[in-house]
Amino acid sequence: MPTEQSDTPNTSRQSRIAPSLERMAEWPWWLIVAILIALFIVLQITTNQRMSVIFGAIAAGIGVTIRVTLTAYFAAVLIGLIVGFARVSSNKVILNVASFYVEVVRGVPILVLLMYIAFVAVPIVAEMLGVRTRDFPNELRVILGLAIAYGAFESEIFRAGIQSIEKGQMEAARAIGMSYFQAMRYIILPQAIRRVLPALGNDFVAMLKDSSLVSVLGVEDITQITKLYAASTFLFFQSYSILAFIYLSMTILLSRLVRSLETRLSAHR
Repeated sequence: MPTEQSDTPNTSRQSRIAPSLERMAEWPWWLIVAILIALFIVLQITTNQRMSVIFGAIAAGIGVTIRVTLTAYFAAVLIGLIVGFARVSSNKVILNVASFYVEVVRGVPILVLLMYIAFVAVPIVAEMLGVRTRDFPNELRVILGLAIAYGAFESEIFRAGIQSIEKGQMEAARAIGMSYFQAMRYIILPQAIRRVLPALGNDFVAMLKDSSLVSVLGVEDITQITKLYAASTFLFFQSYSILAFIYLSMTILLSRLVRSLETRLSAHR
């Protein structure tokens, strides 16, 4: 009997501790560590004169990075939507042209594609239009490159979303007198877009990171400014630490927004 009485408090204490340990294990410890590192860097920027100057110099390119990312992404979504429709078309010519574009673009590294468009495709188009190649600014070239590259990925997302809708819904829409395009517009596409929104959000985050590739063409985004500043001052550690901090801050913020969107969409299904 004494043994049973002594075991009871221990068992009760363990039953209270176990749920607490499980809740602690589910905490986003990685985010806590990231926030602590971010706070340390922010403290360095606000208290260290040199770090403050470096941050001010690099931050001048944030506007270019955001502008390139937003413009290229919306263009990529438009391209992806059009090609996505083509990928589910019953017309064999349209289907094969769209498939050729997707397979070729997805098989070429984005950096190579950017350089090809900037130094090969743009001069050819300029010659066809009878204008000078220099009339196409580098920022426009990289936007076209990113849009074409990501358009292939977005098209596959839209294709998968459209094909995920039950065929019976298209058949029912056609049965009540809707045309193919009306059924797509009012029945299929709204549901498909809702299903693929999380994937589109993830690609937006990926494009923000891949926008750093535009620095190879001399576009003065935050990566290019950091390269030039570090090369002129030899402050490589400080410069690239701040660059990584800026990218990490933007991507974590966007990732949390995408995760919130996924949770909200799941709750409404």
